[in-house]
Amino acid sequence: MADPRGFLKVRQRETQPRRPVPVRIMDWKEVYEAQEKGVLKRQAGRCMDCGVPFCHHGCPLGNLIPEWNDLTWRGKGADASERLHATNNFPEFTGRLCPAPCESSCVLGINQPAVTIKQIEVSIAEEAFGEGWVEPLPPARLTGKTVAVVGSGPAGLAAAQQLTRVGHTVAVYERDDKIGGLLRYGIPDFKMEKEVLDRRLGQMKAEGTRFRTGVAVGQDVSWDQLRRRYDAVVVATGATVPRDLAIPGRELDGVHFAMDYLVQANRVCAGETVPGQIDARGKHVVILGGGDTGADCIGTAHRQQAASVTTLAIGKQPPSERPAHQPWPMFPNLFEVASAHEEGGERTYLASTVEFVGENGRLTGLKVAETEYVDGKRLPKAGTERVIPADLVFLALGFTGAEPAGLTEQVSAPFDARGNVARDASYMTEVPGIFVAGDAGRGQSLIVWAIAEGRAAAAAVDRHLMGTTSLPAPVAPTDRAIAVL
Repeated sequence: MADPRGFLKVRQRETQPRRPVPVRIMDWKEVYEAQEKGVLKRQAGRCMDCGVPFCHHGCPLGNLIPEWNDLTWRGKGADASERLHATNNFPEFTGRLCPAPCESSCVLGINQPAVTIKQIEVSIAEEAFGEGWVEPLPPARLTGKTVAVVGSGPAGLAAAQQLTRVGHTVAVYERDDKIGGLLRYGIPDFKMEKEVLDRRLGQMKAEGTRFRTGVAVGQDVSWDQLRRRYDAVVVATGATVPRDLAIPGRELDGVHFAMDYLVQANRVCAGETVPGQIDARGKHVVILGGGDTGADCIGTAHRQQAASVTTLAIGKQPPSERPAHQPWPMFPNLFEVASAHEEGGERTYLASTVEFVGENGRLTGLKVAETEYVDGKRLPKAGTERVIPADLVFLALGFTGAEPAGLTEQVSAPFDARGNVARDASYMTEVPGIFVAGDAGRGQSLIVWAIAEGRAAAAAVDRHLMGTTSLPAPVAPTDRAIAVL
């Protein structure tokens, strides 16, 4: 363990400092600054000898959190990096982007603020890159087996790296012009600058993973062609079908899916030119949906100098404290203030969107009403309607499943009732040799679930090809960590 009396001596939770709001909204650089080493040591020292580390159960990856907390406290950065990478291919991603269910299940969190696990994780990863401890790990020998991974988000990249390291020849197919999936084009730079992604891709290329960009599987090359060309195929295309809102006025110019907006903003941030870009400059922006995607839209609109930014949520405002029906170590639904919320804008709850209002085919406002609960259903309350000005509305209402992409037509791989690619306990579809990992198989979820499933699917593929495997399989397709039940 770390300092045996650390949690008694240091009761204050010190999180990463954020750059001042007036400064950070003028650029696209990351919001968070590096934490001072003395603070990291103190916070790592708060990790307890808790007997049963529930943080392991809260993390789908099974990260060895007490071990690398102890090593951080002892100043053994290289050893901490080794233990961190033993269960997580990309801690520099999760340390920035994961909502940290591990912290919700931290035993110290029962009666004190939880250990700053996520902050320690990203700090270990950054020190490892800075000191040159992150090196390519090419296989000692090749198996002669080939694997195609379709999709280059966290699930696809994790599967590809694991399979490459055990000696298979792996090619990652991506329909966009650059590798990374939503890590590249869905996550704004103020949450993760793309140099962080590129340096990890450099490691993967040095290990032998091959990347094929600009290839839409199902169109440019069929799934059947891919299956016949490779010994195994991993479907890691994500759950990218957005949930729509079918109300009057949906066809008006100015109503967009959130991801369409974020992708364009990310491309422009990368130096590309996007004809007809959706730009919030000087406009009244309304965001429907209060999750991470909605928060990304808030931060993006502020950096584009929107006239106003309003977020509407149909449900009740979550509590600030853990509710009784979500006891420790469950992952509670709490009212949180993300970095984007600090930057301004209005957040309104119990707001039902009734109609998109416009003139001459162009959006001018949004008719909303108070939400009331009738027989367990959320409905607009009659007589409470009002119109708020809106030049742009972004639908950040979640996702309904994976894109069909010809899977069923070309190789008879069915989808389940939830819109996900159907699979068995070994991550395999009904088609032998075709596997599914990440959101494409489980639905919209967390980045840690994507990486965990990528690792587990890689173990299943290796076993399918070789009869046995040395790769770890952290989760089964039906697993649920206790912290996210």
